[in-house]
Amino acid sequence: MNNKVLFLSFICVIIFSNTVSAQDLAKGKKIYETRCLVCHQADGGGVPNMNAPLDGASNVVGNNIARLVRIIRAGYSEKVPLDGMYYNNVMTPNPDLKDADIANVLSYIRTSWSNKASKITVAQVQAVKGKK
Repeated sequence: MNNKVLFLSFICVIIFSNTVSAQDLAKGKKIYETRCLVCHQADGGGVPNMNAPLDGASNVVGNNIARLVRIIRAGYSEKVPLDGMYYNNVMTPNPDLKDADIANVLSYIRTSWSNKASKITVAQVQAVKGKK
């Protein structure tokens, strides 16, 4: 009987985690649609020479999470070299986004379209606060 209880507990944890992940991605999608879509487009393709693509972009699916968090928080106004192209439209800062919002939108972006990168946790976003 003890093994059955453990097994059922394990199944409940898996189901709950998948539900939370789906909800977080839905929140991330909503943030993307209200704040990012105009410049980066519904398909994540961006606008040539203006707004960098998010779909398949090496910076987006790479391991430099701190850079992504800083760009969302503080914006970006420099010319961006990305995968052989340059983009120079200013990205506005989003200082009002909470850590969970940033984690959700980055998780949505990193797992959408052709992107197959890992999701971002709130702890990863919070770790960036003290770094420059």
